[in-house]
Amino acid sequence: MKELNDIVLAYDRAILQNKKTVLATVVQVIGSSYRRPGARMLVTEDGEITGAISGGCLEGDALRKAQFAIHQQQNKLEIYDTTDEEDNLGVQLGCNGIVYILFEPIKNEDVNNPIKLLKKAALKRKDAVLATVFNQHKKAAQTGTCRYLNEDEMLFLKDAKIKTAAQTILKQKTSVVKAYHEDSMLYQFVPPAMQLIIVGAGNDAQPLMDMAALLGWNIVVVDGRPAYATQQRFPKATRICLTKPADILSAVKMDEQTAVVLMTHNYNYDLAALEQFMHTDCNYIGVLGPKQKLHKMFGELKEKGMEINDGTVQRIYGPVGLDIGAETAEEIALSIIAEIKAVFSNRHGASLKERQLEIHERL
Repeated sequence: MKELNDIVLAYDRAILQNKKTVLATVVQVIGSSYRRPGARMLVTEDGEITGAISGGCLEGDALRKAQFAIHQQQNKLEIYDTTDEEDNLGVQLGCNGIVYILFEPIKNEDVNNPIKLLKKAALKRKDAVLATVFNQHKKAAQTGTCRYLNEDEMLFLKDAKIKTAAQTILKQKTSVVKAYHEDSMLYQFVPPAMQLIIVGAGNDAQPLMDMAALLGWNIVVVDGRPAYATQQRFPKATRICLTKPADILSAVKMDEQTAVVLMTHNYNYDLAALEQFMHTDCNYIGVLGPKQKLHKMFGELKEKGMEINDGTVQRIYGPVGLDIGAETAEEIALSIIAEIKAVFSNRHGASLKERQLEIHERL
């Protein structure tokens, strides 16, 4: 989502500067590639690039193709075959795949141009599907990014078969490339940006904020101490909530893309906050501190009559973070961010060298 947000911001800047732009999208990959379908890059007429469609090996040629598309004002499909060892585009990264890139000149006067559809997905904290139509034959007409769906809104989904497919992708929460009679369609699943609720405004929460901000996550800092919970101390936070733990749930909005980390270093505040968050469907509740602390918390909550079953325990991560030998506040923040990312990606956080399956799931 950060990449999409960056593209939207870069587009808005280009419009203010009266610059023409083109959106490059990976619409299909056969074999392996650094980026997967749905990766996007915005190029301005003077060569400014935002986002990425590869690890760097395709960007140089893609820049030239993008500027050509701007000049012609027509959607263009380019196919990069990085399986060819004679092709200097692919050997730099050892890629072994065929990558289809769609170039779409953006017309600002079009109220539903591809960037404005991206902006819809970026601004709303709801799962969405973006549909991009392309033809695998380079010389054929290329429709481009033209359909949008979330649970409340549908744009240009009149075809019943396409509408049903988009609704299925929305439920399955995974991107898919489907072939139809002449065209193919990339159904890109776009979840909201991650939201991280940091309960605790101590010094060790600051590097956690910095790393989450680097990833483009929305950050909410919660604490009961007015001298600590300030915008000056947490300038990259989306919101600062000065509140008692009993009022946390009325102060913050929870959804499926929300993770919580309790790190006030105040046992009673953390305990009361944990009790509140356990009443939600939050899939990740991290508790800073030793395992004995968490067991003590469970014991006290059980004494209050709260049911703590296996499902509840699976959502709570204490001690918080991956086992990477973290000692400093920055290292601990890294381990927490990595664990959250692994949990929400349904991964175990192990070394990739131990992974038996491909790194990226094929569409």
